[in-house]
Amino acid sequence: MEHGVDDFLHYIKVERGLSENTVNSYKRDLKAYLLFLKESNNIATWDEVRRADITEFLYLLKEKGRSQATLARTTSSIRALHQFLLREKTASSDPSELIETPKGDKKLPEVLSTTEVELLLDATGGADDFSRRNRAMLELLYATGLRVSEMCELKKGDVHLSMGFVRCTGKGNKERIIPLGKVAIEALEIYLQKARPGLAKEKPHEQLFVNHHGNPLSRQGFWKILRGIADKANITKALTPHTLRHSFATHLLENGADLRAVQEMLGHADISTTQIYTHISNKKLKDIYSSYHPRA
Repeated sequence: MEHGVDDFLHYIKVERGLSENTVNSYKRDLKAYLLFLKESNNIATWDEVRRADITEFLYLLKEKGRSQATLARTTSSIRALHQFLLREKTASSDPSELIETPKGDKKLPEVLSTTEVELLLDATGGADDFSRRNRAMLELLYATGLRVSEMCELKKGDVHLSMGFVRCTGKGNKERIIPLGKVAIEALEIYLQKARPGLAKEKPHEQLFVNHHGNPLSRQGFWKILRGIADKANITKALTPHTLRHSFATHLLENGADLRAVQEMLGHADISTTQIYTHISNKKLKDIYSSYHPRA
């Protein structure tokens, strides 16, 4: 059974071209599922799996307090696995066929106001190499809406400052071009000219952003940096590495940007994913109405 999971993970990584992060999410879900089947239900082959086994596993996750979003993702992982096993003739049936995917939580992402963004960016002020790097990273994220993983994977050659754009490879290995504003360009120029040479310590790699050892900066490393900057800026909102991405999209739409243009810049395959940011704008309108209309 382990071979079936390994073959599926190889398929989604190599043939479907899914990102390392997505593949790791599938791996975590399916390893837990496989462990449950073997240890709790004594199942030894894929043909022994029944619909009741899947629903029992999902119910167990729900009892452990897993969110609707986690349950929905896990259900999708299990369904994709069983469809693959049937297609590859590793199993003779698909017990997940009639399993419904739970609806995910419809939580609006936390966003910063333009004033809070300014406070966050101002907290990176400084003439040392780390401050210049941090300023360049935050300006880039707010200017482009890049995912943190996409930013960490950027090479020096992906940033075209004279032409004012950055090229990145997003989910599904899809490449997109995103414009850069003059403030972000200036911050990146200062970082590349004055900070990166000292931080990189002549390490032989082309990664744009580096850590204090001169190695490529990781998502976890950036997250620690962001929390430190937020504390310095006295921002009390619950920040995540995606907060600047959410703020980028929301502020564009609030100022009249076209939804499809924002979709393109964010790299969303489906425009319905981008539409969540219109809900945030609508919520803001309702709050203003409730606060200021005399008969609200």
